[in-house]
Amino acid sequence: MSLVTTHVLDTAAGKPAAGIAVRFEHEGRLLAEGVTDADGRIRDLGPDTLEPGVYRLVFDTAAYLGPEAFFPEVTIAFRISDGTAHHHVPVLLSPFAYSTYRGS
Repeated sequence: MSLVTTHVLDTAAGKPAAGIAVRFEHEGRLLAEGVTDADGRIRDLGPDTLEPGVYRLVFDTAAYLGPEAFFPEVTIAFRISDGTAHHHVPVLLSPFAYSTYRGS
């Protein structure tokens, strides 16, 4: 498992959100990308160590929610202080809202 993982749950449908493309970025550079699996997870996203700093996960929600999606993209910026610790960033998604938190 990589240091950064994510999980997307479709709260409106009550199931994992499979097939969402996600980019992992730092200072404008693409570090990794992946697509959520059938369980809505990406377990392997990024390197084994990271420098402290602000990172971004960018979720292509338009492809999942459809062309009229209110949020065609969700960007979560978060700070990594310990570049050796695991960071799990889940997203709860619905057609007109999303939320996130630091998972475990």
